[in-house]
Amino acid sequence: MNKSYYFAALVIIAFAALPLFIRWERGNGRRGRELAVLAVMTAIAVGTRGLFYMLPEVKPMAAVVVITAAAYGAEAGFMTGVISAFISNFFFGQGPWTPWQMLALGLVGLLSGILFSRKKIEKRGQLLGLAICGGLGVTIIYGVIMDTSSVLLATNTVSFSMLFAAYGAGFTFNLIHGVSTVLFIVVLAKPILNKLYRMKKKYGVFRGHAV
Repeated sequence: MNKSYYFAALVIIAFAALPLFIRWERGNGRRGRELAVLAVMTAIAVGTRGLFYMLPEVKPMAAVVVITAAAYGAEAGFMTGVISAFISNFFFGQGPWTPWQMLALGLVGLLSGILFSRKKIEKRGQLLGLAICGGLGVTIIYGVIMDTSSVLLATNTVSFSMLFAAYGAGFTFNLIHGVSTVLFIVVLAKPILNKLYRMKKKYGVFRGHAV
C-alpha cells in the first residue's frame, strides 16, 4: 500500500509546529510550558473523538480545537487541529484522507484564533459568536475540504459536476458536524476557557493574547 500520505502528514505537522518551535527557541522556559499545554489540549481533543466514535459526525474534537484557538491564538489552534487529527487517526484509521483532515481541522483552528483570540471571551454573546464561528468553520471549511478530497482520491479526472455532487451528498453530514460543534462549544467553552485563561495568567503562556 502506498504510504506517501504519511510523508504528507509529517510535512503538514512540521509546518504547523515550526512557528511554535521558533518562538520556543527565542524564548525561555515558558515555551516549554506552552508545548505542554498544547499537548494536553491535543490529548483532550483526541479523547473526545473517541468518546463519540459511534457517532462519526457528532464529536467534540473540533470544538476543543476552536476553544484552544480562542484562548491561545491562531498558531495554537492550527497546531492543535493538525496534531489532533493525525494522532486520533492512529485509533480510527490512517489513510490518504489523513493529511486532508489535518489541514482542514488546522484551518478551522487558525480562523477561530484570528477572529477571537485578541479579546477575552466572557459574555454570553461572545460565546455564542465563537460557537457559530466554529460551526460554520466545520460545516464550510472542514466539510468542503474533505468532500473535495473524496473526489480527488476517487478519480484522476475531476469535473465541476462531480465536485458539486460530492458537496451535495456531504451537506447533511457536514451540517450535523457543524451543529454538534456549536452545541459542544456552548457547553464546553466557558469552563475550559476559564482554566486556559487561568493558566495563561499564572504561568505566562502564550502572552500577547487576551488574558
